[in-house]
Amino acid sequence: MKIGHHLKVLIVDDDVLICNVVRDLLEEAGHTVAGTAHDGRQAIEMVQSLRPDMVFMDIKMPEMDGLEATRLIQAQCPTPVILLTAYDDPELVEQGSRVGAVAYLVKPPSLGEMTRTMAMAWARFADLRLLAYANEELKSCLRDIRVLHGVLHICNRCKRICNDAGGWEAVDTYLSAHTNLQFIQAICPDCVPLLSPDQPFPRLNLPPSPPTP
Repeated sequence: MKIGHHLKVLIVDDDVLICNVVRDLLEEAGHTVAGTAHDGRQAIEMVQSLRPDMVFMDIKMPEMDGLEATRLIQAQCPTPVILLTAYDDPELVEQGSRVGAVAYLVKPPSLGEMTRTMAMAWARFADLRLLAYANEELKSCLRDIRVLHGVLHICNRCKRICNDAGGWEAVDTYLSAHTNLQFIQAICPDCVPLLSPDQPFPRLNLPPSPPTP
């Protein structure tokens, strides 16, 4: 959804007057107010039940403040949160960013300020979600990478490998258990003459080796 579309917004503030001001501005801008909460706990419950597109969150409230509510919302039901603050405090802004808020407004906001902030918040939230998705994909890839390191004891005669339990395993069995390698049974050209006619064995169709310079 683009910010040009009408958004469903949850307002969270223990000041009824501020709630009404923000509601009027949102409706003037063509958005829908999904509901109004007056403390952090109620905000979390309403985000889970109403699934708003965006939340306007006051910072200082009873029961649970807006920072803790924002942190829990991002953990449970990620939603763009714009913090509402009575004054421009860089420290509060930094705290809000750490818990997942994407923007802030000094209240009471003007229509122009609110519209611009909503657009920036929507774009930043989309970027953060893409970044989080990319990080999860990277973590998943790293979990799939299994690397052998250290010293392996290999039998000089049969070429089996000693495992951690002290047993001896064939090389392909050991590597299959400790890496992401998969083995396909085949036969090399040098071993083909050693096979009897009643011992068919798959052969790999490999490209010819490049000529030696």
